[in-house]
Amino acid sequence: MISREGIFSSAYAGSVRYYAAMLACERAVINTGERYHKTYWSGHHCRIIGANGVQTLTIPVLKPVGGSVIASNDLLISEHGDWRRVHWGALFSAYGKSPFFDYIADDLRAIYDNHDITRLVEFNEAVHNLIVDFLDLPLSVTQSESAFSADSLDLCGKVGSKHSDNITFIKDVPYWQVWRDRYGFIPDMSILDLLMTHGRESILILNQMIAE
Repeated sequence: MISREGIFSSAYAGSVRYYAAMLACERAVINTGERYHKTYWSGHHCRIIGANGVQTLTIPVLKPVGGSVIASNDLLISEHGDWRRVHWGALFSAYGKSPFFDYIADDLRAIYDNHDITRLVEFNEAVHNLIVDFLDLPLSVTQSESAFSADSLDLCGKVGSKHSDNITFIKDVPYWQVWRDRYGFIPDMSILDLLMTHGRESILILNQMIAE
């Protein structure tokens, strides 16, 4: 274990490095009190690989009125652009023929089709729980808006973000990707990229990513 407790941003189908970092901690806490600002990226973006290369999927959100401060826990999803259908179509196009797509497709699509999920954090939690259950990941994850202990490892916005991180205890480990013959290996994609091709063997790769 790298840390007894790691603090993470809420993430939309978090990246492979995001989940490796979670596994490196004895327990993980999603900071739902994190303030929404223009650099809050992982909460409503994820990256997948399709026929045209890397594709960023973005969940539209209802931004605070007048620049007011809002916690991620209160951030509401916008239905602009029919994004649920668009994102599902992108996932089907990218991974529909991958080895494990059919095993998770129905449950994953049910989350996208559930319009009763109106808060971003709630949507992310539903996707996260499905991923953890499907991969049988030994993770202890809670959510909190509270202050955290001084010895917690704060990784909010630092892993699985828009830009490459400099976290030294996580290393990229190449694995087979659907479009690898066309683009070569591309690191730090959404965990869905790994899940679709390796199923429960994904945990072996995630553990290899944790530097000793």
